[in-house]
Amino acid sequence: MRICAYKVNLDLPMKTESLIRILAGTMVLLSLTLAHFFSPWWLLLAAFVGVNLIQSAFTGFCPPEILFRRIGLAKDGGSCCGRPEKKEL
Repeated sequence: MRICAYKVNLDLPMKTESLIRILAGTMVLLSLTLAHFFSPWWLLLAAFVGVNLIQSAFTGFCPPEILFRRIGLAKDGGSCCGRPEKKEL
């Protein structure tokens, strides 16, 4: 029996794409929980998250990406929202 173990390096910041996915998933689950226990109006939060993900795919503008970079949680590159950098020859 072979067991695979992955080494996780917690010293490096996460990729921006991973952080945005975690944030979006957390906000949708929070929205569903609040809608279930308090008011169905909380479903608007999930709709906002979805619309923001769609617009960031088309425009490349993603406010959480800017926030994560400013507070130092995300490393450069690997972004789902940012435009690829041009490499000089």
